[in-house]
Amino acid sequence: MSQTIAGIKIPDSKMARDLTQLIRDTESDLLFHHSTRVYLFGALTGQRRNLKYDSELLYVGAMFHDIGLTETYRESTLRFEVDGANAAREFLRSYAVPKEAIEVVWDAIALHTTPGIPEHKKPEVALVTSGVEMDVLGIAYDQFTQEQRDAVVVAHPRGGSFKTNIVDAFYTGMKHRPDSTFGTVNDDVLAFKDASFQRTDFCKVIFGSAWDS
Repeated sequence: MSQTIAGIKIPDSKMARDLTQLIRDTESDLLFHHSTRVYLFGALTGQRRNLKYDSELLYVGAMFHDIGLTETYRESTLRFEVDGANAAREFLRSYAVPKEAIEVVWDAIALHTTPGIPEHKKPEVALVTSGVEMDVLGIAYDQFTQEQRDAVVVAHPRGGSFKTNIVDAFYTGMKHRPDSTFGTVNDDVLAFKDASFQRTDFCKVIFGSAWDS
């Protein structure tokens, strides 16, 4: 039976149920509840903006968006967002989802830490980022009612130390691949957690290149 939270239905197809179980088995409680809140806040944003979106694709994007931080998927040197996008792509291919729909989900996951771009893409892409921004950064917090926020957090609790714990989860998933954070918000996490972390300087890369001028 499909669950409804703050007026938003959690997808309940065979694929969605399998996805929920996969994420439950792979992610910590912290990331599982965060990912579900991302879906709910994203869907509520879509509802508020009168956007037409595929709720199942939004659900897949939200639930996979941080899987690249987990022990199972984080051993590569790629950006963790790309690890998550690739994992989602393989999952969706196994259910014969059309290529165009798979690429929407891939973009939603790969771009969710790249400000200024997702809102110009497909609604599912924009809404995954909106959900992340609400849950992690509190962006548009006051555009949700108290009842909506309470319903989401009661169903999928933040706990007493979510801010600290999510930064720790980001760091754990990225500390072995610091070069992957160049040019993204993720290098802020490494700089915050590791005083010895050296950011790559874009201008130094330009002036240090092999070109004469």
